[in-house]
Amino acid sequence: MKHRGMLLVISAPSGGGKTTIVKEVLKQYPTFGFSVSATTREKRAGEVDGKDYYFLTKGEFEKKIADGKLVEFENIYSNYYGTLRSEIEKALSKGQDIIFDVDVKGGLSIKAKFPEAVLIFVKPPSIQTLKQRLEGRGSETREQVERRMARAEMELEIGREYDYIIINDELKRAVGEVFDIINKKRKEFSSGTETY
Repeated sequence: MKHRGMLLVISAPSGGGKTTIVKEVLKQYPTFGFSVSATTREKRAGEVDGKDYYFLTKGEFEKKIADGKLVEFENIYSNYYGTLRSEIEKALSKGQDIIFDVDVKGGLSIKAKFPEAVLIFVKPPSIQTLKQRLEGRGSETREQVERRMARAEMELEIGREYDYIIINDELKRAVGEVFDIINKKRKEFSSGTETY
């Protein structure tokens, strides 16, 4: 019997390191596909439609909301972000593992609809470290950094509801912890104690 794939959700405040961790998982585990989110934000240099995001107009996105085609969505800094139901169903029908790089509210929405999803919250060692990382990126204005810091408070609170919390004080160790969780979940599944 073909098993359903693992749904792995990784969330963190902006600057928390989740995108880097997701890339490491995709390198280490070729069975994982990446769930491409939809967004109404402008495409950044080097981004590819359908690979980094599905770039939609506000009207297109709102039609998908009305038609129930999104598992979760949120309006963040005046742009919509969301997960297309078709992305998950396509992966599950093939028995493929899928990884999500979504915000905390999105992660809980996925868990509500797919209780087998494994939720990992990546926590910065401190709020101060997070601020230094955001400022160090040099891609945001002071106002944008302040906005992200204000949002981080809410994200850290909601992140406590996740299945696992990893502190990203040292990237290599944090990545190793994520690998350990994946391996543990796979063992549970193969021994029949967990069903996907």
